[in-house]
Amino acid sequence: MGTAFGISSFCLHDRPLSEALERLSELTRVVEVMDEGCHRLHDTELLETFDLEYTIHAPSRGVNLASLLEPVRRASVEVTIGCFSLAARVGAGVVVHPGYCAWAHERTEAWGQFRRSLQELKAGASDLSIPFYVENMGDWGYFLLKTPDELPLIEDAGFALDVGHAHQNHALEGFLQARFDHVHLHDNDGTTDAHAPVGEGTIDFAAVMEVVQRNGARPIIEVGTLEGVVSSLRALEGL
Repeated sequence: MGTAFGISSFCLHDRPLSEALERLSELTRVVEVMDEGCHRLHDTELLETFDLEYTIHAPSRGVNLASLLEPVRRASVEVTIGCFSLAARVGAGVVVHPGYCAWAHERTEAWGQFRRSLQELKAGASDLSIPFYVENMGDWGYFLLKTPDELPLIEDAGFALDVGHAHQNHALEGFLQARFDHVHLHDNDGTTDAHAPVGEGTIDFAAVMEVVQRNGARPIIEVGTLEGVVSSLRALEGL
């Protein structure tokens, strides 16, 4: 299919990566690999057997780039730069989560820890000549980067706009005014991070896609099921 949209392997996260890539290659030429669970990357051999372009979503479930526990923060940077190394082999950019604090009163200190991690990630990405993008988070506890006023804290790093997360935080309009380098598309009703198919929530995707096209960022569909991907493609290509 000659779609302009990339697709995240998240929609087939419970299936082996080989199967996910086979099925997604029938729909798109661009796949974002969720480097977690069944799709955890140990090398790039499988990726290289497909005629696809890639981005990679770095591991996030077991890492915290903003951890106040310094050994955890350092290990999280090491894991993320390991993902950068794999991405460099296939010419892929990488999406990273900014991390979280365990307690609300630790938020300022957690941002300081993330900025330390950010400098190390910038150096690693520069050495490997790859881009990376920091993603805004949904309304999950004490995660960082949930509102546009926090964007200056990622400094000059690339920004990955997650449209569904921004909508859940009632901050989509503000985030759309920012410059972004990468974008995740999924829908919700403004209350939960549903990763629902486009058109099944309350996001105005006509307005979103107008801004996405102006930015020149390649949109990645990041919904929970393959059926949802197909219906999202229909909805988006009909705009």
